[in-house]
Amino acid sequence: MTNQYIAIIPARGGSKRLPGKNIRVLGDLPLLAHSIRYAQASSRIQRVIVTTDDPAIEAVALDYGAEVIQRPSELSGDEAPTVSALQHVLAQLTESPDGVVVLQPTNPLRPLGLLDEALDYFAEHNVSGLFTVSPNPHKLGRIHEQRFVPFNYHFGQRSQDMEPLFYENGLLYVCRPSLINSGAVMDETCYPLVVTHPFATVDIDTEADFAYATFCFHYYKTQHKSNHP
Repeated sequence: MTNQYIAIIPARGGSKRLPGKNIRVLGDLPLLAHSIRYAQASSRIQRVIVTTDDPAIEAVALDYGAEVIQRPSELSGDEAPTVSALQHVLAQLTESPDGVVVLQPTNPLRPLGLLDEALDYFAEHNVSGLFTVSPNPHKLGRIHEQRFVPFNYHFGQRSQDMEPLFYENGLLYVCRPSLINSGAVMDETCYPLVVTHPFATVDIDTEADFAYATFCFHYYKTQHKSNHP
């Protein structure tokens, strides 16, 4: 039996650092629409749902063919966790999907084959969820009492001899409804899917982030015929 998947895109209004960012045009689409189109491009996604408290975001979502579930104000503040909005969406459904794909609109550029790779692993392995990570090659440390204290290396160590570290890049999450209903989007049982594509470095929160995303969009589209849909 084929697994049933839905995609949920959490997109609240009221961004303070970059006002209106979720509907700001990147390339030829509003930011939100990149994630909608990405989900729609997969035949394995049965429904694409945007959860929002913002009428302008709702209008864009409907214009690009997504469903909209209006998010209550108590789930829309700066302190409200994303999982609460996902729980609210699941509570409105009459069916229970096998998996939920969570796409953040602030990560609009994703390799085309990534979603199928993620869903393949999720379907074939007994994991509660999956999320994408990327290598972090930097020499990291803390500053303590005006001194730099290395965290993942020692002074003089070659970069290639360091233990590999990874960061959560936010490109996509896949999880079981039971995990979301327990209050989490990921836990220690979730599989870290490694992504090395430059799109993994795009995460828009500021004007500088948006400028970088615009560069990546045009560079990979025009120079490398990017596989971004």
